[in-house]
Amino acid sequence: MNIEYLNENIKDVYHELFDEALARYNEKQTRNDRRIDDYYEKILSSKQEKPFYEIIVQIGNKDDMGAMTEDGQLAAKILDEYMKGFQQRNPTLRVFSAYLHMDEATPHLHIDFIPYITGSKRGLETRVSLKKALEALGFKGGTRSETERNQWYAYEKEQLFALMLCHGIEWEKKGTHEKHLSVLDFKKQERSKEVEELETKKSELQSVNQSYLEINQNLKEQMSELDDEVRSLQDDMEKSKKEGESAKKQADKYQKRMQELAPMVKDMEHLAVKFSDNPEQVLPEAGSIESGRAYREKKAKPLIEKMVKVLRSVYASYLDVSRKFDKLQLSYNRAVEKEANLSNRFHEIYMENQELKELVRDYEWVKAVLGKEKVSGIVQMEKQKEQVLREQKRAERRKQNRDAR
Repeated sequence: MNIEYLNENIKDVYHELFDEALARYNEKQTRNDRRIDDYYEKILSSKQEKPFYEIIVQIGNKDDMGAMTEDGQLAAKILDEYMKGFQQRNPTLRVFSAYLHMDEATPHLHIDFIPYITGSKRGLETRVSLKKALEALGFKGGTRSETERNQWYAYEKEQLFALMLCHGIEWEKKGTHEKHLSVLDFKKQERSKEVEELETKKSELQSVNQSYLEINQNLKEQMSELDDEVRSLQDDMEKSKKEGESAKKQADKYQKRMQELAPMVKDMEHLAVKFSDNPEQVLPEAGSIESGRAYREKKAKPLIEKMVKVLRSVYASYLDVSRKFDKLQLSYNRAVEKEANLSNRFHEIYMENQELKELVRDYEWVKAVLGKEKVSGIVQMEKQKEQVLREQKRAERRKQNRDAR
């Protein structure tokens, strides 16, 4: 007899909503004690937030809306319509469990949801927060009796009341001792409802205006981030340019030294080999004063060995300078390439910045022509549609995963 609308594991829903934001948050932490291993467990032990909230919605009681009576069946129909519009009205309250109970005295709904926000500047970008989730829906807290939650409760009761009226059921507010209304009183009450509707529209417009301000602020933040990136690219380009100039100066220095050494080392290795192969073929015979062997062993061969050593040392120095020149030339080429890449990126960022500025101007122009309220209303409506579509896609993926299992 009961109706099950949703029955998802709360931990799975937490992974769906918060895992990406949790990963980004942990990547930024430099201290291990600030990392969060399990966001659900953290909220479970939190003193500020609850892991989920539940509301119970009921029409009448066992005396006038008994579950087995015709009126009870009508109440169940109205509650079914109310439930089907709940998630669309409240995109920041992620419903994961919902049932219509018909097996007790009076039909009633159990709705369990996780309130969350996106784009948070504190903690996780996407995090649990009932207050902020209701603020995103347009409910701004005031006095102790006019908290965000109380305002939201009152609004949801009005949504239920509207459905009841469509089925010819009036709302008897308990504790107000209201009597049956005369025709004149009824008209006065209807006028009062119109005033309330206007107040609601006013609140909605204020919420829409807030959305517009947030959009404007987001655009400004994006432009500011682009400006910071442009300045960073300019600094990198300047640094790269200096590195390139330094590498070029060193390369020019070694190139000049190589040019000076080039005439000296020309055919040097060839000479070194020639003199070291067979000194007997190069040296003349000794004179009559000393023997040839003594001349070659004591004077000629040591002299030639020294010449070979000097020649090869000079040639090795030449090769070392040549290698350093090639290395510096490669470093210079890389610096030039890096500067070119930075210049291209700088141009891309500049063009993106110009496009954002043009987008802001277009947005201001459309707002001036159509009116701030209308434009903001369109933006808010599209954001809500986008949120609903995301929720539908997630639901489809979850269903596919369950079917696959």
